[in-house]
Amino acid sequence: MAFELPPLPYAYDALEPTIDKETMTLHHDKHHKAYTDKLNEAVAADSGLEGKSIEDILKSVGGKPPILRNNGGGYWNHDFFWKSMKGGGSEPSGALKDAIDAKFGSVDAMKEKFNAAGVGQFGSGWVWLIVGEDGELAITSTPNQDNPLMDVAETKGTPILGNDVWEHAYYITYRNVRPDYLKAWWNVVDWDVAGQRYDAAKK
Repeated sequence: MAFELPPLPYAYDALEPTIDKETMTLHHDKHHKAYTDKLNEAVAADSGLEGKSIEDILKSVGGKPPILRNNGGGYWNHDFFWKSMKGGGSEPSGALKDAIDAKFGSVDAMKEKFNAAGVGQFGSGWVWLIVGEDGELAITSTPNQDNPLMDVAETKGTPILGNDVWEHAYYITYRNVRPDYLKAWWNVVDWDVAGQRYDAAKK
């Protein structure tokens, strides 16, 4: 069964002014759709992948053709990214906020480290807040469409938040100024979803 392009969980203009309608439309309808289509091509070419979830595919993507790694990652990463945001954003709370304070000193300190990792990711890629294999929060970045679920990831773990630092994610509004985009992105983060992901990862 082919993977389907997940719909945006909100209107294309719901994240304005942080992320503009044109960017969201192109990003979802063109980029995410292309990753979905190419993922389906890769899966159709490998009978051993039939019936597997995208998470199971990513966990054993090492040694597979680049088309599967790149587009499987692009498919999963973008669905995760859309669901990490909402219009108006929210504030961290509960067990996740306590864990952030314990690990990084404060939410603001965590954001600074996250933003620095995003700025420091050379070329295209992603920056992540994860629960690492040791059960602790960590910040990491990955190139291209890799993510911490993959067996090829340098730092593995369960993503809690992830931000897309490919230029197509921000170029219309922020041009090539990635730091401004990273700073503004926190205005639309859905910390309620992030908290639910953290609770699930810790169980």
